[in-house]
Amino acid sequence: MTQTALILGASGKIGRHFTNAFRAAGWQTRAYVRGTDMSAAARGCDVIVNGMNPPAYHDWQTILPQITAQVIGAAKASGATILFPGNVYVYGTQPGPWSADTPHKPCSRKGTVRAAIEGQYRAAAAKGVQTILLRAGDFLAPELGDSHVDMIYLRAYSKGVITTMGDPDVERAHAWLPDMARAAVMLAQKRADLPAFSDIPFPGLTFSTAQLARGLERLTGRNLTVKPFPWWLFGVAAPVWELAREMKEMRYLFNTPHRLSPEALAQILPDFQPAPFERVLAEILDQRTPRAAAA
Repeated sequence: MTQTALILGASGKIGRHFTNAFRAAGWQTRAYVRGTDMSAAARGCDVIVNGMNPPAYHDWQTILPQITAQVIGAAKASGATILFPGNVYVYGTQPGPWSADTPHKPCSRKGTVRAAIEGQYRAAAAKGVQTILLRAGDFLAPELGDSHVDMIYLRAYSKGVITTMGDPDVERAHAWLPDMARAAVMLAQKRADLPAFSDIPFPGLTFSTAQLARGLERLTGRNLTVKPFPWWLFGVAAPVWELAREMKEMRYLFNTPHRLSPEALAQILPDFQPAPFERVLAEILDQRTPRAAAA
């Protein structure tokens, strides 16, 4: 019997990859249209993927709890399982590896908001609304767009520069979105065997900016220089640029060594095989080399 997933934020980077992964696994997908009745859209669906976020961190403290309440209401009405891509903001600066057993100790406003909405999901799960939270670090995507690849690391790649937002030797968690989406579908297919609330870290790839640069050098034969991001630009632009203002608050995360524990995912999905680091870099370069050569 064909299963159906309702994708919230289907046009965004999370939504696009999750849609592709569900379809590749033989599911039907529906794209939720913002502003319409979410409960009606979820009718007959087996899973609701909540990939919907306000752009540029806009008014998170108001909008995210509202979206979460809508999603929970739609899941309750339809009987669907919620699949929520989580992040690492809730952990603050605690030492890793981070797992479901790591206490929530956010050190930012956005981390506090994320901890609160996760609390909404936990409370709903206690009342019978199943939620699978798949938690990941910074998203990496093969296509050109608004991921950390384009906005940060490769912003000056055509000039032989890899940009770092913090200490270049600090290792940090990253999620290759095609892999994360594939794992999410596998978890959705095993939802009947999972508890009402699952907090599952997606270990993904852990690397520093310096390691990224060395990996790209091995693939291309180029000499690359790692240079710091000019944070002072965000200070100047913050009064008129919302994203710059909000990113300043998250600067700590670029200087906090962290990784996500692989244990939970390996236990649930022992056959899951992520793409190796070198292949991820090759796919990233494949999309960006023509642009770099033309620059």
